Amino acid sequence: MTTDADNKDFQRALSALQAGDAKDAEHLLKAVLRAQPKHVVALNLLGVALGRLGRNAEAIDSFDRALNLAPGSVESWFGRGMTLIAAGRRQDAIASFDRAIAAKPDFAQVHLLRAKLLADLGRHDDALAGVDRLLAMAPNLAEVWLGRSNVLFELRRYDEALAACERALALKPNLAEAWHGRGNALNELKRYEEALAAYDKALALNPGFAWAWHGRGNVLNELKRYDEALAAYDKAMAAMPDLAESWLGRGNVFNETKRYDEAFAAFDRALALRPDLAEAWVGRGNSYFALRRHNDALAAYDRALALNARLAEAWIGRGNVLTDFRQYDDALAAYDRALALRPNLAEAWFSRGNVLFERRQYSEAFADYDKAVQLKPGQNYAPGARLSAKLSICDWTGLATDVARLLAMLREGALSSVPFKILAIDASAADQLQCARRYVQDQPAFAPIWRGEVYSHDRLRIAYLSSDFHAHATAYLAAGLFERHDRARFEVTAISFGPDDKSAMRQRLMGAFDRFFDVQDIDDEEVAQLVRRLEIDIAVDLKGFTQCSRPGICARRAAPIQVNYLGYPGSMGASYIDYVMADATVIPADQRAFFTEQVVWLPGSYQINDERRQISEKVPTRRDCGLPDTGFVFCCFNNVYKITPAVFDIWMRLLGATENSVLWLFGSNPAASENLRREAAKRGVSPQRLIFAGRADLADHLARHRYADLFLDTLPCNAHTTASDALWAGVPVLTCLGATFAGRVAASLLKAVGLDELITHSLQDYEALARRFARDETYLLAIKDLLARNRTICPLFNTERAARHIEAAYTTMWQRHQSGEGPQAFAVDRIG
Repeated sequence: MTTDADNKDFQRALSALQAGDAKDAEHLLKAVLRAQPKHVVALNLLGVALGRLGRNAEAIDSFDRALNLAPGSVESWFGRGMTLIAAGRRQDAIASFDRAIAAKPDFAQVHLLRAKLLADLGRHDDALAGVDRLLAMAPNLAEVWLGRSNVLFELRRYDEALAACERALALKPNLAEAWHGRGNALNELKRYEEALAAYDKALALNPGFAWAWHGRGNVLNELKRYDEALAAYDKAMAAMPDLAESWLGRGNVFNETKRYDEAFAAFDRALALRPDLAEAWVGRGNSYFALRRHNDALAAYDRALALNARLAEAWIGRGNVLTDFRQYDDALAAYDRALALRPNLAEAWFSRGNVLFERRQYSEAFADYDKAVQLKPGQNYAPGARLSAKLSICDWTGLATDVARLLAMLREGALSSVPFKILAIDASAADQLQCARRYVQDQPAFAPIWRGEVYSHDRLRIAYLSSDFHAHATAYLAAGLFERHDRARFEVTAISFGPDDKSAMRQRLMGAFDRFFDVQDIDDEEVAQLVRRLEIDIAVDLKGFTQCSRPGICARRAAPIQVNYLGYPGSMGASYIDYVMADATVIPADQRAFFTEQVVWLPGSYQINDERRQISEKVPTRRDCGLPDTGFVFCCFNNVYKITPAVFDIWMRLLGATENSVLWLFGSNPAASENLRREAAKRGVSPQRLIFAGRADLADHLARHRYADLFLDTLPCNAHTTASDALWAGVPVLTCLGATFAGRVAASLLKAVGLDELITHSLQDYEALARRFARDETYLLAIKDLLARNRTICPLFNTERAARHIEAAYTTMWQRHQSGEGPQAFAVDRIG
């Protein structure tokens, strides 16, 4: 029997729930149920109260008791489903909602909640089917169209999501949530100004709509309006203090603006509010990766994937770390996982292209870069990477247009290329400097580790930083320098962040230094701290911005003096690099303006050479090399990406004018060889007259040079190590003086070996002189004889004298520093 007291307790319980006092409601409802154990509504309300108190298991039990009494109770199944969601049991919640829908097929709220759960579980097609069933029953309900839009958004069918939002707004123009959904879809469609207008409309209808403020922040972040984005996220969190996603947004802004300490703090706040927010772990991983803290980054990405294995950005991050670890198969697998989830994700195609490029699979790399650029023309560094891969397979279709477009982007301030990639195209010295500066601006900035301390050592401490302390061109050039440093005056340290290939060169180098540190598995911060602890006086970066470089070490100002030398033929555009070592040919006085470093002009050539480079006594035959038994051999063993159509035109005319001649090139990759042969045929030259040399050990490679009559240089990027190899092996090098450091190296080498007459100043003169060599055997032999004599007496291959010049440069740098003077350009006097 129901008493007046029971009714009063029930009403008071209902009022308590409405007022938010779940504890009081629980007490009153239990009193009602003691009197009326079969009071289904009271059992449902008790379930609600217990759920609000976080006692989910007790709440579910209360709903189950109600369902035992009334199995068809829509309210019980609905309440049970809501509690299961709170308990993290989404699959069970769907089953409860299915029972509620069976009891009340037009229960719109349950249909929409069910669809959201299915979408959260990745069952988007099921979610969409459920919403469409509801639409068949209620086609004029705006909220259902909005629900459909939300599911389509999760399916990344953004055009359809936008259309569904517009149907919702046609039915209910003042539905703020639909304007918010419209903004989300427009944001993904990169229609950013329209997206902002949609969010503004939502906010005009509901100024406290936190998610609309959050969406606005996301768009402003995409537009790089970072201060406004932060302000929008702050508005979102003011309206909803526990909105973890806006802390995530703030963290992403801080990542974009290189404020990593603040980014970590923001991601931590997001995770404190929502420990299951996988995207925040991705953000942390991105921060760690930018700081080259690879192990921490990998752990963060793995945490993200443990929470949400369908998060493509986490797979990309994981792939990026594995790429830097040179675990290329695993990196490709990670990118493929990302693309299986989001086939149109430009970042994944770009990163995948990077791995393929590292593996010299240039055709496949080009295809991936091309896809990235098509999907996102503004993808950072992708246009330069695409062009570099295209040049690496000698695909010249539309080349002039590609180059012009890339340079236009660069000149507008876009991050269109990493600096190294533009050295092989017709970029001016000003373009190269602009590219380097823009690249440096995009890197993290660090407080200096060396803070003005004055060192006083018995010997000047020099550290060489490189990834090339193994069988590599840089090592072949510089090994003699490291060995010949005057140990009475210099202590020489290697900071090696490249692989140990177990080669004879690696062993030689390990014995050439006073100290050799293998730091390939240590992050930039730790390496910089090592340089500081060693009290290195001068840190010499032998990589610059070339492949596998780590400028982040010097970016931390690890040593009082930091120098760009040998590896990178251009300015690094960085305030943390004090000097560049060059010569008067590669950097004439009128080009100083294009270098942020102070120039040190070495006598002769800037390029150090090792006079101990061995030429194999085992000489192959011409047939072993794929060459005909007779005939003039033009050669160029440069990397094929340096070959341009203009130079190739000349080469083909030379073949046409020289009977029985061949062109001997480096066989970089099958696609390049095929394309070059095709280009030869287009110019009326038999493709068989192009001969491609395979890879060989340096000594064997030098030995086969004996069959080359003339080395033809490339422009705008010259032969560098390959030119000195040819000269060392006795092959004349014909060059054309270029406009930039990279295009003037061969001229520098020729001057230093006393062969100035092989330096031309126009492509017309270059072609004419090449024809003379091919037609005038007496002239060719005279030049070869001169080279043979000069090889032993001229400065180019005098390692001892070059080492003394370099030491004199270091000493002058250090003396200026010790006297309190800043870096200043100077020329080193010739010794001997």
